[in-house]
Amino acid sequence: MLTELSIKDFAIIDKVTITFKEGLTVLTGETGAGKSIIIDAIQLLSGSRGSVEFVRHGTKKADIEGLFTVENSHPVYSKAEEFGIDISEDGMVVLQRTITNQGKSICRVNGKLVTLAILKEFGRSLIDIHSQHETQSLMDPERHIELLDLYAHRKLKDTKDEYTIQYEQLLSLKKRYNELSENEQEMAQRLDLLEFQLRELQEAELMPNEDEELSEERKKLMNFEKVYQGIHDAYNSLYGEQRGLDWLSHAMSSLESAAGYDEQTSKLSEELNNHYYMVEEISFQLSSQLTEMEFDPERLNFIESRLDELNRLKKKYGQTVERMMEYASEIEEEIDEIKNKDSHLNRLEIQMKDAGADAVLEAKHLHEIRAKAAVELSESIHEELKDLYLEKAAFNVGFSYKEGNSSDPELDGQPIRLNKRGMDFITFLITTNPGEPLKEIHKTASGGELSRIMLALKRIFSKHQGVTSVIFDEVDTGVSGRVAQAIGEKIHGISEGSQVLCISHLPQVAAMADTHIRIEKEVKNDRTSTLVYELSEEDKADEISRMISGAEMTATTIEHARELLTLAEKHKQK
Repeated sequence: MLTELSIKDFAIIDKVTITFKEGLTVLTGETGAGKSIIIDAIQLLSGSRGSVEFVRHGTKKADIEGLFTVENSHPVYSKAEEFGIDISEDGMVVLQRTITNQGKSICRVNGKLVTLAILKEFGRSLIDIHSQHETQSLMDPERHIELLDLYAHRKLKDTKDEYTIQYEQLLSLKKRYNELSENEQEMAQRLDLLEFQLRELQEAELMPNEDEELSEERKKLMNFEKVYQGIHDAYNSLYGEQRGLDWLSHAMSSLESAAGYDEQTSKLSEELNNHYYMVEEISFQLSSQLTEMEFDPERLNFIESRLDELNRLKKKYGQTVERMMEYASEIEEEIDEIKNKDSHLNRLEIQMKDAGADAVLEAKHLHEIRAKAAVELSESIHEELKDLYLEKAAFNVGFSYKEGNSSDPELDGQPIRLNKRGMDFITFLITTNPGEPLKEIHKTASGGELSRIMLALKRIFSKHQGVTSVIFDEVDTGVSGRVAQAIGEKIHGISEGSQVLCISHLPQVAAMADTHIRIEKEVKNDRTSTLVYELSEEDKADEISRMISGAEMTATTIEHARELLTLAEKHKQK
């Protein structure tokens, strides 16, 4: 949930900090007081485009900060892992946005600088904003298949995963087929390039780990004098003028003469004997190595030249000798494919046909699951619409497919175009008037009807979408009376699964609030500022009374407000 929102120097807001709670929070106030400005600030946190117009006049920048608390199973954790952002054990996520009066936008998630696109990814995972002024995702036909799949996620998951594997395999085969089917001139040029590269790599006669072994040998040759001198001095200390071995032999004889009289001395004598012969063996090895050592400047020159050649090839074909050898094998296969193009194309055609048949089979299975889920969804939405006094409305999920061309896989003998979601194209259809044909939602409903349809859809999908906070910005416009009461109850129903923030002018909606916040505008020292108050139970009745009367409170409007609050409380306890 959105726990705290801090806004500074944003539009007419000087400085405001709002603490939000669970359940339904309703924000009310006079037009122009700053209610929608608060929603604008939250939209900026969720990644919407900013503007210098948002910066309060006379200030250098506008700052917005939102603190969210999430459970450890929330999808935002996968986003944080993807972008390398830490989320503390208490599940706190802080989104920050700064807009300067020069038009620059600075975004942070948990203190880490991020791009606007990344901030948007986090915002979408945490906030779902619905406004009468913007095109809703629920009303966008491009999103309908995504919403249906979300509704049927558990039943679809395994089949969808299997389809994705089949579809990606088909795409890979098609890509290879298209590459191999390029025109003759391009293929000839490609063949010339590959043959040149293969010839260059083969002539290099690469050996595994050759570069590492040569680098080690070069290191030894370049430090030949240091190595030789070190071995020479060590040998001289043991067998030369310093005669270290003679002194060890003398020590060994001295201990041996005393060993028969003392057990501890006997053990030391035996241990020294062992070490003496080990040191003697090392001195023999040092002598042998000195005899064999010879500085070969020609060998060093060869190594330098060979390493230069390998480094030149690495820039073209891979960072290691092993990778260059792998690349040589890859282009050898591609050369064979090009030279024997027809046979390879025939083989790819067979593979594409088999992969296409498998993908269509999974796509058909996906369609069957979706069709069953669509019936369930339609029934659920119809029940929701009845609660909102649209009992005569009819809702349906329309399925369609796109015909493919001769290279596409077939369904029942006809080529069909597949996409990453299968073969289905889905549109939500509705009619609110009996006898009228079903049409796409955004082409059908009036303003008031659209608000109710959107709420019905949102009531169902909110439990599946996993967002932390749902925000409604005056979505109840154009309704009144019993419909307004139903909308208030429906919005409160959504808040049982997600935190809901709602800007409303309807007293019926305000009465359903678990938390009621009033927004006021204040003019002080010739500057306008926005003030925010959380209302007490008594203040709630006064505010709702003002919303009913539109001007002055009366005993009747206060009584009506209290009655609305009582009815709301009874509804919550059902």
